[in-house]
Amino acid sequence: MLIAVFKSMLGDLLRETIWSLSTNKVRSGLTVLGIIIGVGSVIAMVAIGQGSQASISEQIQSIGSNLIMIQPGAQRSGGVRSVAGSAKTITWEDVEAIKSEVQNIEAVAPSDNGQYQITAKGTNTRTQTIGTVPEYVSVRNIEIDSGNFITEYHSKVLAKVAVLGPDTRDDLFGEGVDPVGQSIKINGINFEVIGVTEAKGGSGFNNFDDTVYIPIMTSQRYLTGNDHISSVSITASDQSLMESVQEQITSLLLERHGIKNEDEADFRLMNQADIIETASNITGTLTLLLASIAGISLLVGGIGIMNMMLTTVTERTREIGLRKAVGIKKIYINLQFLAESVVLTFFGGLIGVGFGWVASFFVSHFSTLETKISISSILLAFGISAAVGIIFGFYPARKAAAMSPIDALKYE
Repeated sequence: MLIAVFKSMLGDLLRETIWSLSTNKVRSGLTVLGIIIGVGSVIAMVAIGQGSQASISEQIQSIGSNLIMIQPGAQRSGGVRSVAGSAKTITWEDVEAIKSEVQNIEAVAPSDNGQYQITAKGTNTRTQTIGTVPEYVSVRNIEIDSGNFITEYHSKVLAKVAVLGPDTRDDLFGEGVDPVGQSIKINGINFEVIGVTEAKGGSGFNNFDDTVYIPIMTSQRYLTGNDHISSVSITASDQSLMESVQEQITSLLLERHGIKNEDEADFRLMNQADIIETASNITGTLTLLLASIAGISLLVGGIGIMNMMLTTVTERTREIGLRKAVGIKKIYINLQFLAESVVLTFFGGLIGVGFGWVASFFVSHFSTLETKISISSILLAFGISAAVGIIFGFYPARKAAAMSPIDALKYE
């Protein structure tokens, strides 16, 4: 019996709510628009943030499996600490010691890095050049699209040969052209192209598609003039052994460099997990920032709902007085106006979810940004919109329910 009465009351409440909102279609539509934009913005911004996070993690994982990287520390001069990697502390002897003394490693690939102007057939580009060894291919998961990668023989004889990333190939020779056998100039020195790598993706300084690989001995002799190593990439034999390998490397280098306190180490060790965690923290913060900015529009939409409901209460003052005069309870009037607010945000939230999905689709297909829509972001945006309806609809509903029937009937 109680269930039947409840269903009847709920049905009456819903019909009255729809009738009331439909009498002011334009005003209701404009009010809902604020919620639509707010919910859609939250979903789109979170999708951009999560998509960027997933894309960055994928790119980091693509640079190698079970990867550990060693870089020199920061150089100090006159008590001033310069940028990380500026010190000249990693030597060939360190690399050989790691190969011979550290257990559970599969490959070690030292590199000598620099940025140079590269020209070919009247075209030029400035990109990073990595002087390295044959093991770099397996350590960094690099695939060869055409030709071959550098060999030990190339390093021994100081061969002036180069392997191009696909973006560098496109910049110098044109898209899809096979440059193997062609000549390029790196910092004014002639090199023969012997191969092109497959596309890996990436951007900025860590874009392996926009890179030139040359033998490390050639790089040190003709380009950088270095007798030290810019960085060392190491592959552990198993992911579970990475911590052990890092500890062995740290102990070995501290001993070789005569350093007793690890906090004073003149080198840095990083692994993929550390990089992914750092990148995730940064993108997570950016996602939260974007969602917060988008949430402001949802807040504005909530204020719009309160404004509309207060106007509605004022317009329907005599109706409220009449209802109270014939015995309608205070709670029912309260529910009536609260229901109108919740229905507005409910439909605005539904349409906003669709709007956010469409916006995310266009962003991912017509820009370089990637998007990723999750159920959690949809539920979050929808839940916030429902909360906005209840919170901003509560005061107008309470005001309507608190009216004196005599004063309401006298209202002109």
